[in-house]
Amino acid sequence: MLDYASVAVFAVTGALAASRSQLDIVGFIFIACLTATGGGTTRDVILDRTVFWVADPVILAVATAAAVAVFLAAHLLESRYRALLWIDAFALAVAVPAGVAAATGTGQAWPIVLVMGTITGCLGGLLRDVVCNEVPLVLKQGELYVTCAFAGALAAVLAARAGLGPLPVLALCAAVTLTLRAGSLAFGWRLPVYRARPPRPESPKRGP
Repeated sequence: MLDYASVAVFAVTGALAASRSQLDIVGFIFIACLTATGGGTTRDVILDRTVFWVADPVILAVATAAAVAVFLAAHLLESRYRALLWIDAFALAVAVPAGVAAATGTGQAWPIVLVMGTITGCLGGLLRDVVCNEVPLVLKQGELYVTCAFAGALAAVLAARAGLGPLPVLALCAAVTLTLRAGSLAFGWRLPVYRARPPRPESPKRGP
């Protein structure tokens, strides 16, 4: 169910990105499917699982339906980029628990759970932005994005080690991810960024 939800919401963000690039319906479907399946595909290949949309091709139908719906209705949104950011935040909060659940279900150690949760949440959006020639959200200056995914996966790992059941673990993962991402969008929460400094002038050499 997490995979279905993640696919549907990420497909909407992909289709919104396609609308900003003014693509045709085939472009909408391609970008939506790429965004919806990119992170999960990478996760499953690394974990040596059957790729989730190969095991269940209905996943592609869900992504395609989302793309067509956005193609017909995107013009109704006043700010498609703002809508993309918020829908992407919800998609991230669904995809990270999906990655955590997949890694936990195959008995992976906690460092792998962290990495799989982060990859599942971030890679689809990264592919979407690169293909649409946008600055990737994960690389925007000071933006909380990968941090949100990692923090959500870490919260899940700590909750599982504390003895919580699977559903509370995944709910906590989603809540932490969404809270941090929403805070970044609504209140400007940021991480410190590196500031280059001019080189110091060399001291004059002293004579012998």
